[in-house]
Amino acid sequence: MEYGVIPGVAKPASRLVLGTMIVDIRERERSFALLDAALELGCTTLDTAWVYAGGNSERGIGAWMQERGNREQVLIVTKGCHHNADRKRVTPFDLTADLHDSLARLRTDYVDVYLLHRDDPDVAVGPIVEVLNEHLRAGKVRAFGGSNWTHQRIAEANAYAADHGLTPFTASSPNFGLAEQVLDPWGPGCVTVSGPQHEAARAWYAASQMPLLAYSSLARGLFSGRVTPENYAEMAPTLDRAAQTAYCHEVNLRRLARATELARQRGVNVPQIVLAFMLGSGLNVYPIVGAASRDELADNLRAFEVKLTDQERAWLDLRDI
Repeated sequence: MEYGVIPGVAKPASRLVLGTMIVDIRERERSFALLDAALELGCTTLDTAWVYAGGNSERGIGAWMQERGNREQVLIVTKGCHHNADRKRVTPFDLTADLHDSLARLRTDYVDVYLLHRDDPDVAVGPIVEVLNEHLRAGKVRAFGGSNWTHQRIAEANAYAADHGLTPFTASSPNFGLAEQVLDPWGPGCVTVSGPQHEAARAWYAASQMPLLAYSSLARGLFSGRVTPENYAEMAPTLDRAAQTAYCHEVNLRRLARATELARQRGVNVPQIVLAFMLGSGLNVYPIVGAASRDELADNLRAFEVKLTDQERAWLDLRDI
C-alpha cells in the first residue's frame, strides 16, 4: 500500500480507498470480515455516505470500529447533503443534521473527512463554508470538501475561505478513471473529470494537487476484470443500472478492449491496468474501489507495481485516434 496526506488530517491516507456501499450492519459477519481484511492489507481509508444502504453502511462501520477498538487506525470519509426526491439539500441546516446523524451511526465524535455529496449551484458558497468551519472548530470534522462539485465551485468556495480567513475545501470526490462517464449514473448533478472534454478540470487538479478521491474508478464493474470484449453481451446485464447508464457505451468498450490487450501483454489484469492508469495521471488521486473480498482488494493493490508509459496511457485513453 502507498499512502498520502489529506490536509487537515494527521493520519496517513491509504492511496487505495475501500468503497463501502456493500457494508451493511444487517450483514454483520460478512461486513466485518471485509473491513478486517482491508485493515490487515493496509487499506485504512474507508469511503461511506449517509445514504449508503439507508444509513446501514455507516452503522456497520461504526459497530465494527467500536467492537475492534480501532477508531484511530482508520480514516473515515463520509458524505451528506444528498438531494432527495422532494428537494435539493445543500443548506447549512441539512449539512449540520446529516453530520450529526452520521456521527451517531458511526459511533464516533469526529469524521476525518466530511464531503458534501451533491452541490446546488443556486446556493451561495459562503454560508456553506462558514458552517463547515464551525464544525471544524468544534472538532466534529478534521477536513472537508465536495463530492460532485465542479472544480470551479470548489475554487469559488476556497476563494471565499481565503477572503474571510477560513479553512478551505481540502479534498474532492468526482468520478475519475479510464472510462468516460457518458451519462450521469444517478441523475443530474454527477461530476466527472474523465474523458477528453474534461481536460481543463484535470489540469486544475494537477496544478492544485488537491486530493482527488475518485469514485467509480473501475466503471462500476465494467473494468473489474470479469467483463471482457468476448463475454460483454453476456455480462453487461449483470452490471448495475448506474454502470449501464454511465459507462456501458462504445467509447468505453474500445477502452476495455485495449486495457484487456495490454493486461495480457503485461501479464497482469484489467483492474491493475486501469488503476495504474489513474495512479500515473499526475493527479493526487486516491482511487475508490468496491472490492467485495480480501482477494479482490489484495489483487487491486498490485496495481502499485504496474508502471505505464505515457504512450501506453495515451493509447488506453484513445488519444491516438
